[in-house]
Amino acid sequence: MQKALTLYDTTIGKKALMAVTGVVLFGFVIAHMVGNLQVFLGPEQLNGYAKKLHDLGPLLWIARGILLASVVAHVVVAVQLVSRSVAARPVGYRQKKNTATSYAARTMRVSGPLLALFIIFHLAHFTVPGVPMGNYEHNARDVYANVVQAFSIPWVSGVYIAAQLLLGFHLYHGAWSLFQSLGLSHPRYDDKKRMAAQTLAMVVMFGNIAMPVAVLAGIVK
Repeated sequence: MQKALTLYDTTIGKKALMAVTGVVLFGFVIAHMVGNLQVFLGPEQLNGYAKKLHDLGPLLWIARGILLASVVAHVVVAVQLVSRSVAARPVGYRQKKNTATSYAARTMRVSGPLLALFIIFHLAHFTVPGVPMGNYEHNARDVYANVVQAFSIPWVSGVYIAAQLLLGFHLYHGAWSLFQSLGLSHPRYDDKKRMAAQTLAMVVMFGNIAMPVAVLAGIVK
């Protein structure tokens, strides 16, 4: 017996789920950036912020659970959509023109997996188990010192800056696609939505890049 087709089984349903999980992840990225930018306010401010998050207890774990579920769903659906796209056209185009496609859109299949690897690296670096990348000790209670000592190492800052450039492209196309997937597209407003997507992506990208650059420049120390 053939099973009934559900919304999730359709390409539209999968793209809608990508959009919804994308909103969750976009919100986290912005909140994460705003919290981390407190490094510019000094060690007491940043460490105090980290302690407040830790003191949330069960609420923090609920938020982490929602975030993890969103990441897993986002990745699974992305793989399914790419597989479906490849299966739909097993033979490539003789000549492919990307006149209507942005550079960000063409690199989504590359930026996604690379960002997934960066997330694993980032969590291992600053969270669990907290791996020092140089001649210093990771201190779970001193987030400020961990950030300064880590970003004082040029290659570590280089990895983070490169990852943020990828994230900027990914967020830009993701935010733009979100409007399309949720049926919020209209020629009259497309230019404004594109500008909003670009602005959000650039704010996150440059906000995150500012931190390693400030440490390397000796502004934050």
